[in-house]
Amino acid sequence: MRAVPRYMVVRAFDVGEPEMPAVGRRSRELTEGDFTAITWEHSHVVVDDTGLVRTFCVYDAPSEELVREHSTRLGQHQIASIDEIVGDVTPADFPPV
Repeated sequence: MRAVPRYMVVRAFDVGEPEMPAVGRRSRELTEGDFTAITWEHSHVVVDDTGLVRTFCVYDAPSEELVREHSTRLGQHQIASIDEIVGDVTPADFPPV
């Protein structure tokens, strides 16, 4: 069992892809400065039909509340969902028969 839970945070940003490097830097500054109990593992970034960004981010964090506080401070988005990750699988976990 993991000592710290992992969370999938799905966000809909109010900015387009060109603005995202600054948002990513701000998120990293927050996790490294004010939210040191959170580890940002990685994010998947998609751009919707209107040109706005959605992200699917994985964080290690002691609580969902701390992840929400980080998101509030980051701004420029709405949280679509936050879910605790209970496991990971890959195709290697399901070998052909």
